[in-house]
Amino acid sequence: MGLLELLKIKSKRPEGRVEGVEKVTGKGKYAAEYEVKNICYAVLVNSTVPSGRIQSITVDKAKQVEGVLDIITHLHKPAVPGMATEDKIKEAKFGLPVFHTDKIFFKGQPIAMVIAETLEDATFAASLVEAEYQKDDFAVDFNAARESVPLKAEGKERGGFNTWQSLPLIIDQQYNIRADVHNPMEMHATIAHWTGHDTLRLYDKNQGVNNVQKTFAKLFGLPEKNVEVFSEFVGGGFGSGLRVWPHVLASVMAAKQVNRPVKLMLTRSQMFVATGYRPASWQRIKLGSDQSGNLLGILHQAKNETSVYENFNDGITRVTRLIYKFPNLKTEAATVPLNLSTPTWMRGPGDCTGVFALESAIDELSYRLKMDPVELRLKNISLEKHPDSNLPWSTHFLDEGLKRGAEMIGWNARKAVPASVTDGDWYIGYGMAVGMWNAGRRESQAAIVLHKDGSVMVQTAMTDIGTGTGTGMQNIAHEITGIPKNKIHIELGNSTLPPAPSQGGSTGLSSVSGAVYEASTQLKQKVAEYAASLSESFKGAVSENILLTDTGISLKNNSDATVSFADLFEKNHLDEIRLEVTSKPGSEREKFAFCSSSAHFCKVRVNKRTGKVKVEKLAVMADGGKIINSQAAANQMSGAAVGGIGMALMEENQIDSRLGTLIGNDLAGYHFAVNADAPIIEVDFINKPDPHINPSGAKGLGEVGIIGTAPAIANAIYNAIGVRMRDLPITPDKILMALSR
Repeated sequence: MGLLELLKIKSKRPEGRVEGVEKVTGKGKYAAEYEVKNICYAVLVNSTVPSGRIQSITVDKAKQVEGVLDIITHLHKPAVPGMATEDKIKEAKFGLPVFHTDKIFFKGQPIAMVIAETLEDATFAASLVEAEYQKDDFAVDFNAARESVPLKAEGKERGGFNTWQSLPLIIDQQYNIRADVHNPMEMHATIAHWTGHDTLRLYDKNQGVNNVQKTFAKLFGLPEKNVEVFSEFVGGGFGSGLRVWPHVLASVMAAKQVNRPVKLMLTRSQMFVATGYRPASWQRIKLGSDQSGNLLGILHQAKNETSVYENFNDGITRVTRLIYKFPNLKTEAATVPLNLSTPTWMRGPGDCTGVFALESAIDELSYRLKMDPVELRLKNISLEKHPDSNLPWSTHFLDEGLKRGAEMIGWNARKAVPASVTDGDWYIGYGMAVGMWNAGRRESQAAIVLHKDGSVMVQTAMTDIGTGTGTGMQNIAHEITGIPKNKIHIELGNSTLPPAPSQGGSTGLSSVSGAVYEASTQLKQKVAEYAASLSESFKGAVSENILLTDTGISLKNNSDATVSFADLFEKNHLDEIRLEVTSKPGSEREKFAFCSSSAHFCKVRVNKRTGKVKVEKLAVMADGGKIINSQAAANQMSGAAVGGIGMALMEENQIDSRLGTLIGNDLAGYHFAVNADAPIIEVDFINKPDPHINPSGAKGLGEVGIIGTAPAIANAIYNAIGVRMRDLPITPDKILMALSR
């Protein structure tokens, strides 16, 4: 290959992420990698019973290990003002009151923490801590426990329940999903350092530094500015970093106790009980339609597991109120307390679970109607207004997504009669489903700083958990100002920067993009004001006509009007130009409803001898408003779809109901989708700006990439083998059992 060909290839390479070099070279520091002088190490000791009380805890042997500095238990701990009394614990709403109770709520609950000079010393000493318990009865079997928990109305009933019970076509089925675990590549870790009597610094894996900052300011009675939190690089979160978990408080207590910086990093097995999971769930869908396929009524009931010490409702029925124009709708839900740790939000929370049941039932109806599944959905999607609030959609392009997605997968090759296509030992089938998510936006701040050399720094406290937020910010600043991307630098993930919401719920870029847009716009205006002192052409210049480069300012309609940054800074005696802005939703939220949507299509092969399901092709068409960063957006969608493959075919948090313990709480025993399980996923976007959601026109994408994947796969399996699978995951043994009937 010649030099010319090499140059051509190089010129076609896509632009990298702003943090890419730091990540691949190791320069970027994750929570456990920061170097702090005089650091020591903490290791948690976990309960070996699922319910009861600690009768005694013996630490004498552990204290004899060389290097042990101290051991924290509920009997020996530093003061936490926000947990000083039972009333304060309730008021804090922290969740598990770690080291502030002798009660045992689940197996794996932290009961002690060893602090030592080295990780090895702490780990060995932790193995020597002994506890005796007063054991109590426990419940960890969701299916057994849910029967006794009554359902309650959730949301306002629409129409009447009895008006549609005699419709000619009724689908009434139940669906079960086992619990899924986030399992990000980076384990959760915290370095806690009391830099003064009332000043705290945390290097912590989380999805929102300001949330962590507020939590510890409240727990320890500190001014928020006295708590500094770093979380610049995060090795995956999927929702596991959206709340402050007990191990973070434990590390802060340890640092207080020994008056030294303390590092605490969870093991992989501890992650299964310490940082949440998608809860196991049961659902019932009853829906009815007329012979023409008009959906006229639905009952959606759901239950999900939670812990006995904290209630977590996953909001499973919410999605049923979002997609289709059911004139009659009723939703009911309940949570089932178990002796397990608390679940939490996991990618596409609630809606991902609910849409599996909803889209499976609608697919089943399509076969009863002998109607194409795409046609049935196009007939019933509420495209004009939100079916619950009746507000008009700001933008809604799911119909276009369905049509284009069908073309991407080659939907016309699908056979309407199930189990009619084979290739040797393989059945072949096609399936599809849709996903939707309420597109949100929250108040966010950002700062922009212009330096003498023409470089720009854009700052926000928001953490980029791998979604490409930093690159999106760079793209917006470049598009608005005109300054080259290589001169625009991004700083984020630090609580001392302008406050921003947590990165979750597909609101990250949607929220911070407004602030970056405003800051970039105001920067142009501010620079023009300074330039006016050197050139009258810039007086009263409007933002749209102002162009910044890496050397100076000019006007788009006057090529002669230019001022260099060197002259501008010198004339105005400036070292830098800094602007900080706040951007938040306005009255548009009272006028419009906002949604992101996705259409998922897949082709599967099902082996009649082994029960193996192979996803041969997966196509996702999404509406996320304006696509700010096409590479990161496509990665978000394809990564989420791989998570959906895992949810559909392999992921399950298994529990021994006799012992109350998890089975396979490691990456050998817990199976999730890897490269070999996923095809090349074809992703495309509507890419039409939403004119009302924020100045950039971008809507969230992270959630809808998974909302709809699992039912699309399950529906394709039905088309392949002619047996409806209503329980996830759909493992080979279930396939073989279904085929043997």
